[in-house]
Amino acid sequence: MAGDQGTFFCGTELAARIERVEAELISKGGGAAAARLGATAGFVIPVAGGVAAFAEEGSPLNKVAGLGFAGVPMVAELEQIEQLFAERKTAVQAEVSQLGDPGVGELLTERGYRLVSFENVLGIELGGERAAVVADGVDVQHSGEGEFDAWLDVVADGFAHPDTQGVASHEEFPPEIIANAMRDLIGAAGVQRYLARRDGAVAGGASMRMSQGVAQLTGAATDPAHRRHGVQSSLLSVRLAEATAAGCDIAVVTTQPGSKSQQNVQRQGFALLYTRAILVKG
Repeated sequence: MAGDQGTFFCGTELAARIERVEAELISKGGGAAAARLGATAGFVIPVAGGVAAFAEEGSPLNKVAGLGFAGVPMVAELEQIEQLFAERKTAVQAEVSQLGDPGVGELLTERGYRLVSFENVLGIELGGERAAVVADGVDVQHSGEGEFDAWLDVVADGFAHPDTQGVASHEEFPPEIIANAMRDLIGAAGVQRYLARRDGAVAGGASMRMSQGVAQLTGAATDPAHRRHGVQSSLLSVRLAEATAAGCDIAVVTTQPGSKSQQNVQRQGFALLYTRAILVKG
């Protein structure tokens, strides 16, 4: 997977694995929301190797993910999904990898889907031995059950205030909806929480999920009062070390194009693997 001068090549097989893991994450989170709210509130439907899910109004889990690596969806499948979203007065959002079957994008645009944004998937190759490097004065530990609120406060604040550098996100999520989604993902999808303290005070939080040899870095944020002190890099280093020890061969993160988050992870050795197109039908 690695090429000359440390470049990281991502072919269709690796992209398919990453997208399967992403679809699995959305599926498990959507299933947990259904268990929490009642089976009729939302849905999780397999579609052409990916998944269509609706958790609750305004949730970041409301999407179609993982398409393009197991054929093109049938028109009847899309019609059913579109009807289910319409019944919930929610636009259909499909996230499609540039390395997937081009027929997916062709079909979606024919059905009136509009290109509204992009997001980048970056990755770093793992293997051998990787030690965690933590900045002076910073301590990173797994977040215990009694620390969930403290962890959520710092992470939700990061979601609520996205990067202003680069291409702006087309989405915003209320804090209570973020909290619901994170609880669902932690409970059902095996997402692990990390809390960073600096000189004893809560300074940052992060999360990670591992599946099929892929470590998904599913969010990180630093309290503004503790920025520029190595909190973010410490949270990243600890997660990468744990993922390596657990046998993962790649870690991935999703960012807005040209964002500060993308800049930060590329400085840590991540490479741009591919871009997802965000297509929406309202």
